[in-house]
Amino acid sequence: MTVTDDLAVSGRASGELGRGKRRRAAAAVGAVALGLVALTACDKPTPLATVTVGSTTVTSEAACYDDGNALGNEKVASCLKESAEKTVKASMEDKLRFGVDPKIADEGWTIFINGQPAEQEPNKKTYRTIPASAFFAGGQGGAAAKTQVSIVEVSTGKALGVWNFNIERES
Repeated sequence: MTVTDDLAVSGRASGELGRGKRRRAAAAVGAVALGLVALTACDKPTPLATVTVGSTTVTSEAACYDDGNALGNEKVASCLKESAEKTVKASMEDKLRFGVDPKIADEGWTIFINGQPAEQEPNKKTYRTIPASAFFAGGQGGAAAKTQVSIVEVSTGKALGVWNFNIERES
């Protein structure tokens, strides 16, 4: 018995086999196309930044990020004012460990405290340690109870991304 005989026995003509294959192929192409459309609709995750105090680590995606493109000055000012979603507690004696994605470090990053720059030059390391007391320095009213710290990715004087964290003082 040949393939043609098998088809004849099953009641299918040779033209029907071709149409079935074409339908399956068209369905597969449609599924692939739909999958690609769905993937392009997803937002790409931003690089991550972390703050660690002792054994407590908080990680955050950027409050503002445009895939490595410069943000306008108004956008940066607005991002620095956004409320931080992540909070870590620290005492005056603790050390804060800041970590950034290598993509951020490659460009450079700096720290802002309550929306104001705290450093002159950007850092190009992925990790650094700063005493918590530096973030709670108060004016005449004493040490602040809570401070917003922002990590700002910078390149040639332009901000590329902003990550916000709250540092809450423990007694």
